[in-house]
Amino acid sequence: MRTRRARGDGPDPTRPGGSLPVEPLDAYSAVVTRVAAALTPSVASLRVRTRRGAGAGSGVVFTDDGFLLTSAHVVEGHRAISGASVGLAQFADGTEREVDLVGADPLSDLAVLRARGTTPPAAVLGDAAGLRVGQLVVAVGNPLGLTGSVTAGVVSALGRSLPTRSGSAVRVVDEVIQTDAALNPGNSGGALVTADARVVGVNTAVAGVGLGLAVPVNDTTRKILAALMRDGRVRRAYLGVAGAGVPLPPAVAERIGQRHGVWLAEVVVGSPAGIAGLFTGDLVLSVAGTPVVAPGDLQRLLTEGTIGRPVELTVWRRGALVDVIVVPAELVIA
Repeated sequence: MRTRRARGDGPDPTRPGGSLPVEPLDAYSAVVTRVAAALTPSVASLRVRTRRGAGAGSGVVFTDDGFLLTSAHVVEGHRAISGASVGLAQFADGTEREVDLVGADPLSDLAVLRARGTTPPAAVLGDAAGLRVGQLVVAVGNPLGLTGSVTAGVVSALGRSLPTRSGSAVRVVDEVIQTDAALNPGNSGGALVTADARVVGVNTAVAGVGLGLAVPVNDTTRKILAALMRDGRVRRAYLGVAGAGVPLPPAVAERIGQRHGVWLAEVVVGSPAGIAGLFTGDLVLSVAGTPVVAPGDLQRLLTEGTIGRPVELTVWRRGALVDVIVVPAELVIA
């Protein structure tokens, strides 16, 4: 049976022009809007002058004196002109600042810029080590040049690897974050943020539909940023090996209390490893007493501080434990 609305009952919300009560934001929306409000002012749209023309990306202010974090590939091929900036940073409030390149590290896909003049407040860097699969994350950046864009999703996987290259040097970035928060060209260098508005990743790649990758913000990242701010570059130790993580033979695993090691698939002739007496087929078990189970462990343990200094590697070779003293050289990027 149809009912009549009495006069004076107010507008009918089911008819055009009617009104519905304003509902409070649900919990999910409340988190995303809060994060967006906190981070959007600190994320800049970057326009970079390169030898190939104009490039674009995003950058995040991470210090109060105007240093910005971005992806190295955003500034790759920039035009180095004496006295000229590398490009322009535009913030959500309309502020524009010329930015200079402080340093870039293609092998971690990180770069640091510095604004000429004041910037909006700095974002707070978090620690990706505490992330969990399924955790809410928000991506803030400038996809397709659309300043101040925000997308949300979850951490869809952790521990991904991202191959990087600079000249003849190849490296793998470990602990990369995978997310389904929508990323598009221009998001590179932008922030991946947790619900407490802390930056835990630097958006770096679109790996497919609904599949984005971000370089984690962790202790390694902080060391790289400090080196770029101090020296403009990152110094790395070089051994001259290529390998893969493999399970150890059961008898070896039981003897040393370790289940995996790094099998050397290649030892470059004349490299520090070759000179020291490492051979293809050796199983590297530890570096300076610290166990290694994957190639990334070698990367992390052979730091700037090991360049030119003797380092003991323990390997399994032909049924015996062998200690080899290696003196890493500095990696030279051709």
